[in-house]
Amino acid sequence: MSTAIRMPQLPAEEVRHDHVVPLDTALVRAAIGGFRGGLPAGPAARFLRGVGRHPWRPATRAVELGRELSRVAAGVSEVSPPKHDRRFVDPAWESNPFYRRLLQVHTVVAEKAHQALRDGELSVKDLERLSFLVDNVIDALAPSNFPLAPAPLKEAIDTGGASWIRGIRSLLRDMSSAPRVPSMVDTTAFEVGGNLAVSPGYVVYRAPMFELLQYTPTTPEVHERPLLLVPPTINKYYALDLAPDRSVVEHLTAAGHQVLAISWRNPTARHADWGMDAYVHSIITAMRLTREITGASKSSVWGTCSGGILTTMALAYLGATGGLEEVASLALPVTLLDQQVSGSAGALMNPRLAELAKQRSRRRGYLDGSSLTEMFAWLRPNDLIWNYWVSNYLLGRTPPAFDLLYWNSDSTRMPAALHAGFVDLAAGNSLVEPAVMSALGVPIDLADVTVDAFVIGAVADHITPWQSCYRTTQLLGGSCEFVLSNSGHVAAMVNPPGNPKASFRHSVSTPADPEEFLASAEEHRGSWWPLYAAWLSERSGPLRPAPESPGSPQHPALDPAPGRYVLDR
Repeated sequence: MSTAIRMPQLPAEEVRHDHVVPLDTALVRAAIGGFRGGLPAGPAARFLRGVGRHPWRPATRAVELGRELSRVAAGVSEVSPPKHDRRFVDPAWESNPFYRRLLQVHTVVAEKAHQALRDGELSVKDLERLSFLVDNVIDALAPSNFPLAPAPLKEAIDTGGASWIRGIRSLLRDMSSAPRVPSMVDTTAFEVGGNLAVSPGYVVYRAPMFELLQYTPTTPEVHERPLLLVPPTINKYYALDLAPDRSVVEHLTAAGHQVLAISWRNPTARHADWGMDAYVHSIITAMRLTREITGASKSSVWGTCSGGILTTMALAYLGATGGLEEVASLALPVTLLDQQVSGSAGALMNPRLAELAKQRSRRRGYLDGSSLTEMFAWLRPNDLIWNYWVSNYLLGRTPPAFDLLYWNSDSTRMPAALHAGFVDLAAGNSLVEPAVMSALGVPIDLADVTVDAFVIGAVADHITPWQSCYRTTQLLGGSCEFVLSNSGHVAAMVNPPGNPKASFRHSVSTPADPEEFLASAEEHRGSWWPLYAAWLSERSGPLRPAPESPGSPQHPALDPAPGRYVLDR
């Protein structure tokens, strides 16, 4: 048991789970689309039965609502929204009597609606499902979302109505194609291969499923053992090579590492049968090619998010079949192997919806990445819908030019077979028990992954909560270190040095309880990338002269990086 002094708890807003989106929920609801098939009829019926047993409760709430609304009308109500609510920072919400009353009405109705839900004597899961729906309705009806709110009205007056005209044009453009949510980024400011994904390198292998990129060394000497980067299967790879000074590829090559990366093909309906085994086989193939091209006996591998799940399955297969001695180390940024998470988003999924989702993607041949984008936006509507609704449509402003948001909007498709595999894996949490899951026909056990592992989580991650990422350290069979970044899901991966707000916690000790890790871990300012580069160097063998040309006689250079597949739409 650790005897270290206990560090303060992370701030509550950083460890909230009410916006956590389990993998099965994300993939199911994205395939179904919006709220279709997911309206909580069962919880609603149980709510009505609950209040029917105590009919005085809704009557009491109605009386309380009427009394408080009377106080609002008289101008004597003390009701106010939470102080941290950014929607109502304009002074007019407080100083103008009309706007103040409008805001108070909204706040009172929201409060009484939630009180009424609690009166229904619902289970925790039913309450979460109904609360999610009610919250979405309340957020949509917030007075800040309407054209006559203080900021949009002032902007319209100052511009002679031009702001509303620009907003209407943006609204029509955004709603004309998927995802039908407000644009979050100015896409005209970026070009893949122009100002994104520009680290020099070459495609040295092309298969129907992936391209293998080899990056040009930037140091006279390089470590003997190379690193293969495996990106997510539902995003394009270039988050790992985002832009100059914001590229982990650039950072690692500058630290003397040989870096190669998989660039997945953007599949179409004719690739519907590409399932987990096909991707695991591709990862194993890419690892073999990485060693052949560089002449190394061992290579390290980095797998991110869904790519991390498949990479770990590939290593478990190698562990079961005797090929793990060719793997030097494993890195798993923001990757969920144990799918047991909680939160209101998880309460929205059930087996009927899971089967419906698989049927829909099977009929189409794939799950469209834009559906995931839309689904995630509606699970955090204030941040990802109404914030941009106000800015883009009511204020008539152009979204910011932000490279990370551009990458996020450059979505890809997921083959139907892979979609079904991930849904089943997540719903059954199949990786945590030995021999329940198979890879390439072989039952796998994560304890067979005995290589050293570097695991990364993020405190504000609503996709892979850090406590669940941390459980990876207890599932793998090798020595693990854990890093906890102070950022969100994507920013934890794109975490370049130089950000004054960045920090992380790190420990070589990984006790079973994540709170015990939190108590003993040392806090550091800055990015975790240099720590990983140093950790990787210890496992990458001696230095040798950098290769003078890309590829090998058997695998010559084909095209300059970033290759062809990343450009597929």
